[in-house]
Amino acid sequence: MQMNISGKNIEITEGLKTHVHEQFEKISRHIHNMTNVHVILSVDAKEQVAEATINVKNEQLFAKAAASDMYAAIDSLSKKLDRQAVDYKNKMQDHHGNSE
Repeated sequence: MQMNISGKNIEITEGLKTHVHEQFEKISRHIHNMTNVHVILSVDAKEQVAEATINVKNEQLFAKAAASDMYAAIDSLSKKLDRQAVDYKNKMQDHHGNSE
């Protein structure tokens, strides 16, 4: 899995990179065929924003989250993507189950 982390109006520190990697390791428990992950961290006037796109086989998962703290925004983003990952996993299992 290739992971790209970029920042807009923010310096991406090692602490932020580590936190992002830890959160996406949790998501990868549900999806084993992630090919590419692109995370964008940005600072707007009043909030910290984290957004990510996960490319999986024939589909993309996308989520965006905002909070007053970047780590909180990343955590919220992770929860949203984790929910999407579970739904995607269940959808793939349903399709495989129906074809038998």
